[in-house]
Amino acid sequence: MQKIADKYKKSIAQIILRWLLQRNIVCIPKFVRIERLKENFNVFDFELSSEDMNLISTLDTKKSCFFSHYDSKIIE
Repeated sequence: MQKIADKYKKSIAQIILRWLLQRNIVCIPKFVRIERLKENFNVFDFELSSEDMNLISTLDTKKSCFFSHYDSKIIE
């Protein structure tokens, strides 16, 4: 992720937000400091290449660090 962030001169968080936006996934990023809010808005001045989009997609292990989103008992 850091190599991709360096390539676009953006933070890793901005790369992730942009990746979600390009996949038409609604995201509501958290921020505490005004600097982070400004950073979150600065994701509309670039677009990830299809190669980078695919590379990021390969990082998904289909496992949650918290719980399984596929387990209906947990979701209830």
